[in-house]
Amino acid sequence: MTAPTTPLRAAIVGTGAIADAHARAIGATADAELVAVVDRDPARAQAFADRWGGPAVADSLDALFAAGGIDVLHVCTPPGVHAEQAIAALDAGAHVICEKPAALSLDELDAMAQAASRNDRRLAVVFQQRTGTAAAHVRALLGSGALGRPLVATCETLWYRDPAYFAVPWRGKWATEGGGPTLGLGIHQIDLLAWLLGDWASVHGRLWRLARETQMEDVSTATVEFANGTVASVVTSALSPRETSSIRIDTELATVTVDHLYGHGHEHWRITPAPHVDAATSAAWALPAREEPSGHDPLVRDIYRALATRGPLPSTASDPARSFEIVTAIYSSAATGRTVTPETLRADADRLRSLESPITDLRP
Repeated sequence: MTAPTTPLRAAIVGTGAIADAHARAIGATADAELVAVVDRDPARAQAFADRWGGPAVADSLDALFAAGGIDVLHVCTPPGVHAEQAIAALDAGAHVICEKPAALSLDELDAMAQAASRNDRRLAVVFQQRTGTAAAHVRALLGSGALGRPLVATCETLWYRDPAYFAVPWRGKWATEGGGPTLGLGIHQIDLLAWLLGDWASVHGRLWRLARETQMEDVSTATVEFANGTVASVVTSALSPRETSSIRIDTELATVTVDHLYGHGHEHWRITPAPHVDAATSAAWALPAREEPSGHDPLVRDIYRALATRGPLPSTASDPARSFEIVTAIYSSAATGRTVTPETLRADADRLRSLESPITDLRP
């Protein structure tokens, strides 16, 4: 099916910092046009609209959808209202592109997915770390078996957030942020790891409060076993001055690494062959000549291309629950002291409703 002759009409709710990335991506996408914005602060909404070509400023989501004409809603608000706003948009007949974390709980995310299904709309969650030509190339190598069987992995999100970061009214509270850095920060790298390795089989995790005044953790540690047999160590921290985002996957034939912070290009990836691998074999693993870095632009472009042609969402935007399940399993394991599987996770009704879990507090 060919793409429509007119672009899909997009609106953004929430005009904070991340909304600029969405507006920029919409502007770079032939299949999309930003036609409206909504924010609880009308002055901020108007300033945002003036900055991005003058889309209409709606008084509220209800007013936006009452006026009609919106094909896609970009949800860029704090996570506490994502589910409510996304479901309202889906029920109004719009597709939804939602910033992470998509919801405060798996129950909320399930409700969002159900709303998409009953309205025959698409729900895409922003995990832009999946994008980029290097990530796609590595995923293809792993999936084809070219690197041999994946064996062991590490996944580190070592970022620094000072006390002022947690002083924002909706941060640091279970009721409005949903979870600590494991959900709000680490989920990006956890998602990329799972996108590369596939479905998870078990999780054993701990939550730690070492330095920050917050209801939640500021550090978490976990062991994740994947269905393909890979065992991964996952560490998330909001206390690490030399910030890095890092994934390492050791396979039978090579070590794959990506070391970056908030986005990656070819220079951040390395494939190191095992000593017994010949040069001709490892040469075939080289990254493609064409380079596109990760980011909102390629993600939004590919989502709109799928929406415009009424095809399935690309793999970079599908399966939004997979990494959310791993994150929830870390909280569930911390709460129960047990290793969590997909089956036992779905039996933990408390964690499905809320990630709130006991924290090991080691602050002085």
